[in-house]
Amino acid sequence: MKRLGNLYDKIIDIDNLKLADEKARKGKLKSYGVIKHDKNRDENILKLQRMLIENKYTTSDYHIFKIYEPKEREIYQLPYYPDRIVHHAIMNILEPIWVKIFIKNTYSCIKGKGIHAAVRDLKYALKSDRENTKYCLKLDIRKFYPSIDHDILKSLIRKKIKDKQLLALLDEIIESAPGVPIGNYLSQYFANLYLSYFDHWLKEVKHVKYYFRYADDIVILHGDKDYLHCLLVDMKDYLHDNLNLTVKQNYQIFPVSSRGIDFVGYVFFHTHTLMRKSIKKNMCRKAARLKNKNIAIKPYKQALCSWIGWAEHCNSKNLLKTILKKEYYESLL
Repeated sequence: MKRLGNLYDKIIDIDNLKLADEKARKGKLKSYGVIKHDKNRDENILKLQRMLIENKYTTSDYHIFKIYEPKEREIYQLPYYPDRIVHHAIMNILEPIWVKIFIKNTYSCIKGKGIHAAVRDLKYALKSDRENTKYCLKLDIRKFYPSIDHDILKSLIRKKIKDKQLLALLDEIIESAPGVPIGNYLSQYFANLYLSYFDHWLKEVKHVKYYFRYADDIVILHGDKDYLHCLLVDMKDYLHDNLNLTVKQNYQIFPVSSRGIDFVGYVFFHTHTLMRKSIKKNMCRKAARLKNKNIAIKPYKQALCSWIGWAEHCNSKNLLKTILKKEYYESLL
Protein backbone atom coordinates (compact mmCIF):
# COMPACT_ATOMS: atom_id res chain seq x y z
CA MET A 1 0.00 0.00 0.00
CA LYS A 2 1.40 3.37 -1.05
CA ARG A 3 2.02 5.72 1.89
CA LEU A 4 1.32 9.40 1.34
CA GLY A 5 3.45 12.38 2.31
CA ASN A 6 3.39 16.14 1.65
CA LEU A 7 -0.05 16.52 3.26
CA TYR A 8 0.68 18.88 6.14
CA ASP A 9 1.30 21.91 3.92
CA LYS A 10 -2.11 21.36 2.30
CA ILE A 11 -3.77 21.24 5.70
CA ILE A 12 -2.22 24.49 6.96
CA ASP A 13 -2.79 26.37 3.69
CA ILE A 14 -4.75 29.54 4.48
CA ASP A 15 -7.46 28.72 1.93
CA ASN A 16 -7.96 25.30 3.50
CA LEU A 17 -8.21 26.84 6.98
CA LYS A 18 -10.84 29.30 5.73
CA LEU A 19 -12.76 26.44 4.12
CA ALA A 20 -12.56 24.51 7.39
CA ASP A 21 -13.96 27.54 9.22
CA GLU A 22 -16.89 27.66 6.78
CA LYS A 23 -17.63 23.97 7.19
CA ALA A 24 -17.25 23.94 10.97
CA ARG A 25 -19.76 26.77 11.43
CA LYS A 26 -22.61 25.18 9.47
CA GLY A 27 -25.69 25.09 11.69
CA LYS A 28 -23.80 26.83 14.52
CA LEU A 29 -23.92 30.51 13.54
CA LYS A 30 -25.65 31.50 16.78
CA SER A 31 -23.36 29.45 19.04
CA TYR A 32 -21.14 31.24 21.53
CA GLY A 33 -17.94 29.82 20.01
CA VAL A 34 -18.68 31.08 16.50
CA ILE A 35 -19.81 34.51 17.71
CA LYS A 36 -16.66 34.89 19.80
CA HIS A 37 -14.43 33.72 16.93
CA ASP A 38 -16.06 36.09 14.45
CA LYS A 39 -15.07 39.15 16.50
CA ASN A 40 -11.49 38.58 15.24
CA ARG A 41 -12.08 36.02 12.51
CA ASP A 42 -9.29 36.87 10.05
CA GLU A 43 -6.76 37.46 12.81
CA ASN A 44 -7.71 34.14 14.47
CA ILE A 45 -7.24 32.18 11.24
CA LEU A 46 -3.79 33.72 10.71
CA LYS A 47 -2.90 33.01 14.33
CA LEU A 48 -4.00 29.40 13.91
CA GLN A 49 -1.91 29.06 10.77
CA ARG A 50 1.16 30.35 12.63
CA MET A 51 0.60 27.84 15.44
CA LEU A 52 0.42 25.02 12.92
CA ILE A 53 3.43 26.22 10.92
CA GLU A 54 5.49 26.39 14.12
CA ASN A 55 4.07 23.05 15.37
CA LYS A 56 2.76 24.79 18.50
CA TYR A 57 -0.89 23.77 18.26
CA THR A 58 -2.12 21.61 21.16
CA THR A 59 -5.63 20.38 21.85
CA SER A 60 -7.65 22.61 24.18
CA ASP A 61 -9.22 21.39 27.40
CA TYR A 62 -12.38 19.36 26.86
CA HIS A 63 -15.78 20.20 28.29
CA ILE A 64 -17.07 16.79 29.39
CA PHE A 65 -20.75 16.06 30.04
CA LYS A 66 -23.10 13.09 29.99
CA ILE A 67 -26.09 12.26 27.83
CA TYR A 68 -28.63 9.59 28.74
CA GLU A 69 -30.46 8.94 25.44
CA PRO A 70 -30.31 6.50 23.74
CA LYS A 71 -27.92 5.35 26.48
CA GLU A 72 -25.58 6.92 29.02
CA ARG A 73 -22.42 8.27 27.41
CA GLU A 74 -19.70 10.78 28.16
CA ILE A 75 -19.43 13.49 25.49
CA TYR A 76 -16.19 15.40 24.98
CA GLN A 77 -16.65 18.89 23.54
CA LEU A 78 -13.89 21.14 22.24
CA PRO A 79 -14.09 24.89 21.64
CA TYR A 80 -14.99 26.03 18.14
CA TYR A 81 -11.71 27.94 17.79
CA PRO A 82 -9.13 26.64 17.28
CA ASP A 83 -9.91 22.95 17.68
CA ARG A 84 -12.98 22.31 15.57
CA ILE A 85 -11.47 24.35 12.76
CA VAL A 86 -8.28 22.25 12.95
CA HIS A 87 -10.27 19.00 12.81
CA HIS A 88 -12.15 20.14 9.71
CA ALA A 89 -8.92 21.36 8.09
CA ILE A 90 -7.39 17.91 8.62
CA MET A 91 -10.41 16.08 7.26
CA ASN A 92 -10.67 18.34 4.19
CA ILE A 93 -7.44 16.65 3.10
CA LEU A 94 -7.66 13.21 4.71
CA GLU A 95 -11.32 12.35 4.16
CA PRO A 96 -10.97 11.34 0.48
CA ILE A 97 -7.84 9.34 1.36
CA TRP A 98 -9.45 7.43 4.23
CA VAL A 99 -12.82 6.91 2.53
CA LYS A 100 -11.03 4.97 -0.22
CA ILE A 101 -9.92 2.47 2.45
CA PHE A 102 -13.47 1.84 3.69
CA ILE A 103 -15.53 -0.98 2.20
CA LYS A 104 -18.91 -0.41 0.57
CA ASN A 105 -20.89 -1.79 3.50
CA THR A 106 -19.73 0.49 6.28
CA TYR A 107 -22.09 3.42 6.67
CA SER A 108 -21.49 5.61 9.71
CA CYS A 109 -20.48 9.25 9.12
CA ILE A 110 -19.50 8.78 5.47
CA LYS A 111 -20.78 11.15 2.80
CA GLY A 112 -23.29 9.46 0.53
CA LYS A 113 -23.78 6.62 3.03
CA GLY A 114 -25.44 6.93 6.43
CA ILE A 115 -28.54 5.27 7.83
CA HIS A 116 -30.64 5.39 4.67
CA ALA A 117 -27.95 3.68 2.59
CA ALA A 118 -27.71 0.95 5.23
CA VAL A 119 -31.49 0.54 5.15
CA ARG A 120 -31.51 0.30 1.36
CA ASP A 121 -28.72 -2.27 1.16
CA LEU A 122 -30.02 -4.50 3.96
CA LYS A 123 -33.55 -4.45 2.50
CA TYR A 124 -32.18 -5.45 -0.89
CA ALA A 125 -30.16 -8.36 0.51
CA LEU A 126 -33.15 -9.73 2.43
CA LYS A 127 -35.57 -9.45 -0.48
CA SER A 128 -33.26 -10.61 -3.27
CA ASP A 129 -31.67 -13.66 -1.60
CA ARG A 130 -33.89 -15.21 1.06
CA GLU A 131 -32.07 -18.55 0.95
CA ASN A 132 -28.72 -17.08 1.99
CA THR A 133 -30.15 -14.56 4.49
CA LYS A 134 -32.15 -16.94 6.69
CA TYR A 135 -30.00 -16.32 9.78
CA CYS A 136 -28.53 -13.20 11.30
CA LEU A 137 -25.47 -12.67 13.47
CA LYS A 138 -25.87 -9.34 15.26
CA LEU A 139 -23.27 -7.92 17.60
CA ASP A 140 -21.57 -4.80 18.79
CA ILE A 141 -18.34 -4.06 20.59
CA ARG A 142 -18.05 -3.50 24.31
CA LYS A 143 -17.38 0.20 25.05
CA PHE A 144 -16.05 0.69 21.55
CA TYR A 145 -14.96 4.35 21.56
CA PRO A 146 -13.36 4.30 25.04
CA SER A 147 -11.64 0.97 24.23
CA ILE A 148 -9.79 2.11 21.11
CA ASP A 149 -6.08 1.50 21.69
CA HIS A 150 -3.96 4.57 20.89
CA ASP A 151 -0.90 2.64 19.75
CA ILE A 152 -2.94 0.43 17.43
CA LEU A 153 -4.80 3.44 16.01
CA LYS A 154 -1.50 5.21 15.33
CA SER A 155 -0.12 2.15 13.57
CA LEU A 156 -3.22 1.92 11.37
CA ILE A 157 -2.91 5.60 10.43
CA ARG A 158 0.73 4.97 9.46
CA LYS A 159 -0.32 2.29 6.98
CA LYS A 160 -1.44 5.13 4.68
CA ILE A 161 0.33 8.30 5.90
CA LYS A 162 4.05 9.03 6.26
CA ASP A 163 4.03 12.84 6.61
CA LYS A 164 5.89 13.34 9.93
CA GLN A 165 4.36 16.71 10.81
CA LEU A 166 0.85 15.45 10.15
CA LEU A 167 1.49 12.27 12.14
CA ALA A 168 2.74 14.36 15.07
CA LEU A 169 -0.42 16.49 14.92
CA LEU A 170 -2.70 13.43 14.76
CA ASP A 171 -0.77 11.76 17.60
CA GLU A 172 -1.26 14.83 19.80
CA ILE A 173 -5.01 14.83 19.12
CA ILE A 174 -5.25 11.08 19.80
CA GLU A 175 -3.39 11.42 23.11
CA SER A 176 -5.59 14.32 24.26
CA ALA A 177 -8.25 11.97 25.73
CA PRO A 178 -8.64 8.32 26.71
CA GLY A 179 -9.79 6.05 23.90
CA VAL A 180 -11.44 8.05 21.14
CA PRO A 181 -13.73 10.72 22.62
CA ILE A 182 -17.35 10.77 21.47
CA GLY A 183 -18.10 14.30 20.26
CA ASN A 184 -14.88 15.06 18.38
CA TYR A 185 -15.32 15.59 14.65
CA LEU A 186 -12.19 13.50 14.01
CA SER A 187 -13.35 10.67 16.26
CA GLN A 188 -15.93 9.32 13.84
CA TYR A 189 -13.22 8.90 11.21
CA PHE A 190 -10.75 7.40 13.68
CA ALA A 191 -13.42 4.87 14.70
CA ASN A 192 -14.15 3.88 11.10
CA LEU A 193 -10.47 3.60 10.32
CA TYR A 194 -9.90 1.44 13.40
CA LEU A 195 -12.31 -1.22 12.09
CA SER A 196 -11.59 -0.80 8.37
CA TYR A 197 -8.98 -3.58 8.13
CA PHE A 198 -11.29 -5.85 10.13
CA ASP A 199 -13.92 -5.11 7.46
CA HIS A 200 -11.48 -6.10 4.71
CA TRP A 201 -10.54 -9.28 6.57
CA LEU A 202 -14.20 -10.32 6.76
CA LYS A 203 -14.86 -9.56 3.09
CA GLU A 204 -11.60 -10.70 1.49
CA VAL A 205 -10.29 -13.46 3.78
CA LYS A 206 -13.49 -14.86 5.30
CA HIS A 207 -15.50 -14.08 2.11
CA VAL A 208 -18.56 -12.85 3.99
CA LYS A 209 -21.10 -11.74 1.40
CA TYR A 210 -23.76 -10.05 3.52
CA TYR A 211 -21.95 -7.82 6.00
CA PHE A 212 -23.24 -4.46 7.26
CA ARG A 213 -21.55 -2.17 9.80
CA TYR A 214 -22.73 1.11 11.28
CA ALA A 215 -20.04 2.33 13.71
CA ASP A 216 -19.58 -0.77 15.92
CA ASP A 217 -23.07 -2.18 15.28
CA ILE A 218 -22.57 -5.23 13.02
CA VAL A 219 -25.02 -7.42 11.08
CA ILE A 220 -24.00 -10.53 9.11
CA LEU A 221 -26.48 -12.69 7.16
CA HIS A 222 -26.05 -16.30 6.03
CA GLY A 223 -28.09 -19.37 5.19
CA ASP A 224 -26.29 -21.62 7.71
CA LYS A 225 -26.61 -21.00 11.45
CA ASP A 226 -23.58 -23.17 12.29
CA TYR A 227 -21.44 -21.12 9.89
CA LEU A 228 -22.31 -17.95 11.83
CA HIS A 229 -21.38 -19.58 15.14
CA CYS A 230 -17.96 -20.54 13.75
CA LEU A 231 -17.49 -17.10 12.19
CA LEU A 232 -18.28 -15.44 15.52
CA VAL A 233 -15.40 -17.34 17.17
CA ASP A 234 -12.99 -16.14 14.46
CA MET A 235 -14.27 -12.57 14.75
CA LYS A 236 -13.79 -12.53 18.50
CA ASP A 237 -10.22 -13.79 18.06
CA TYR A 238 -9.41 -11.18 15.39
CA LEU A 239 -10.84 -8.29 17.41
CA HIS A 240 -9.04 -9.36 20.57
CA ASP A 241 -5.68 -10.21 18.99
CA ASN A 242 -5.44 -7.36 16.48
CA LEU A 243 -7.50 -4.51 17.92
CA ASN A 244 -7.69 -5.20 21.66
CA LEU A 245 -11.50 -5.14 21.48
CA THR A 246 -14.15 -7.37 23.03
CA VAL A 247 -17.52 -8.39 21.61
CA LYS A 248 -20.45 -7.64 23.93
CA GLN A 249 -22.00 -10.72 25.48
CA ASN A 250 -25.47 -9.79 24.19
CA TYR A 251 -24.62 -10.94 20.64
CA GLN A 252 -27.40 -12.86 18.87
CA ILE A 253 -27.64 -15.54 16.18
CA PHE A 254 -31.26 -16.07 15.15
CA PRO A 255 -33.65 -16.78 12.25
CA VAL A 256 -34.62 -13.49 10.60
CA SER A 257 -38.22 -14.68 10.21
CA SER A 258 -38.67 -15.14 13.97
CA ARG A 259 -37.84 -11.68 15.29
CA GLY A 260 -36.41 -9.40 12.61
CA ILE A 261 -33.10 -7.52 12.64
CA ASP A 262 -32.96 -4.47 14.90
CA PHE A 263 -30.48 -2.20 13.11
CA VAL A 264 -30.06 1.57 12.53
CA GLY A 265 -33.47 2.40 14.00
CA TYR A 266 -35.54 -0.20 12.14
CA VAL A 267 -36.53 -3.85 12.43
CA PHE A 268 -35.98 -5.74 9.16
CA PHE A 269 -37.82 -8.83 7.90
CA HIS A 270 -37.67 -10.48 4.49
CA THR A 271 -41.08 -9.08 3.56
CA HIS A 272 -41.27 -5.75 5.35
CA THR A 273 -39.49 -3.21 7.57
CA LEU A 274 -40.80 -1.67 10.78
CA MET A 275 -39.74 1.30 12.86
CA ARG A 276 -37.81 0.47 16.04
CA LYS A 277 -40.19 0.30 19.01
CA SER A 278 -38.54 3.09 21.01
CA ILE A 279 -38.65 5.50 18.05
CA LYS A 280 -42.28 4.59 17.36
CA LYS A 281 -43.20 5.22 21.01
CA ASN A 282 -41.60 8.67 20.96
CA MET A 283 -43.44 9.51 17.75
CA CYS A 284 -46.78 8.36 19.20
CA ARG A 285 -46.24 10.43 22.36
CA LYS A 286 -45.46 13.55 20.34
CA ALA A 287 -48.47 13.03 18.06
CA ALA A 288 -50.72 12.51 21.09
CA ARG A 289 -49.56 15.79 22.65
CA LEU A 290 -50.37 17.61 19.40
CA LYS A 291 -53.70 15.89 18.79
CA ASN A 292 -55.86 18.25 20.83
CA LYS A 293 -54.07 21.39 19.72
CA ASN A 294 -55.61 23.47 16.97
CA ILE A 295 -52.49 24.22 14.93
CA ALA A 296 -51.94 24.69 11.21
CA ILE A 297 -50.55 21.97 8.96
CA LYS A 298 -47.09 23.57 8.57
CA PRO A 299 -46.14 23.79 12.27
CA TYR A 300 -47.69 20.35 12.82
CA LYS A 301 -45.43 18.88 10.14
CA GLN A 302 -42.42 20.71 11.59
CA ALA A 303 -43.12 19.26 15.03
CA LEU A 304 -43.20 15.72 13.63
CA CYS A 305 -40.80 16.05 10.70
CA SER A 306 -37.95 13.96 12.17
CA TRP A 307 -40.28 11.03 12.89
CA ILE A 308 -42.00 11.39 9.52
CA GLY A 309 -38.53 11.06 8.00
CA TRP A 310 -38.03 7.76 9.84
CA ALA A 311 -41.49 6.58 8.74
CA GLU A 312 -40.78 7.23 5.06
CA HIS A 313 -38.23 4.41 4.95
CA CYS A 314 -40.35 1.63 6.41
CA ASN A 315 -43.83 0.11 6.24
CA SER A 316 -45.58 2.71 8.38
CA LYS A 317 -48.74 3.66 6.49
CA ASN A 318 -51.09 2.13 9.05
CA LEU A 319 -49.13 3.63 11.94
CA LEU A 320 -49.33 7.13 10.51
CA LYS A 321 -53.00 6.72 9.67
CA THR A 322 -53.72 5.66 13.26
CA ILE A 323 -51.82 8.31 15.23
CA LEU A 324 -52.19 11.41 13.04
CA LYS A 325 -55.27 13.55 12.61
CA LYS A 326 -57.05 12.68 9.39
CA GLU A 327 -56.53 16.06 7.73
CA TYR A 328 -52.85 16.09 8.65
CA TYR A 329 -52.29 12.49 7.52
CA GLU A 330 -53.86 13.30 4.13
CA SER A 331 -51.60 16.34 3.77
CA LEU A 332 -48.54 14.10 4.17
CA LEU A 333 -49.50 11.77 1.33
